[in-house]
Amino acid sequence: MQLFYHPEVAPGDKEVVFPREESKHIVKVLRKKEGDQLHLTNGKGWLFVTELIAANQNSCTARVLSSEEAPPAPYHLHMVVAPTKMNDRYEWFLEKATEIGVQEITPVICDHSERKVVKLNRYERVLQSALKQSLHTRFPVLNEPVSFTELVEREIPGQKFIAHCEEDAEKNLLSKRLKKGAQVTILIGPEGDFSPDEISTALKNSWEAVSLGSSRLRTETAAIVACHTAALLNETE
Repeated sequence: MQLFYHPEVAPGDKEVVFPREESKHIVKVLRKKEGDQLHLTNGKGWLFVTELIAANQNSCTARVLSSEEAPPAPYHLHMVVAPTKMNDRYEWFLEKATEIGVQEITPVICDHSERKVVKLNRYERVLQSALKQSLHTRFPVLNEPVSFTELVEREIPGQKFIAHCEEDAEKNLLSKRLKKGAQVTILIGPEGDFSPDEISTALKNSWEAVSLGSSRLRTETAAIVACHTAALLNETE
């Protein structure tokens, strides 16, 4: 199945009109014709089965045949990850986290962050592509960048973890501390890790220090390890 993304379609709609870029892809690249079926999602959990009734490269129109809402994930994972110096590494994290099934992402600017400006529009496109490729129907929430201090001082429900590399610090394995079905927020720092002051501030604000294992990981790798650890714990048979 090939999945298309159309954020404006809603349950009860009878027809869907695709934007020009998507229409060109449908007609010119995929060679779709009138009568062909297309599957699409609005990113809010709904899967729509449609039939193409106008195959125009400038504006395709499809009739909605059926719609079904997928159940939400049994947990909520919020990954708070510092932007990497090389932007393509952060985009790789966004892509893979979406494929795994993250629900919320926030870029966090830390003391050691070398990249302090991010382009959310570009990140949104990466998320869209990953959503379609992985056949998910729920689009991750992508928040505006936030400073470390502002983030850790917020009232955040559920479990709150900071994964840092400081040696000789008291830490438990993330896999041992996660609770199934929980709301979880995980902080991953930049190249160079969090500063000692940041770690201290997080601990004073009830964040729990955790380890992701014995290997020293890049920012984007650590974030994916954390994502997969939470997803695997909540996997249903």
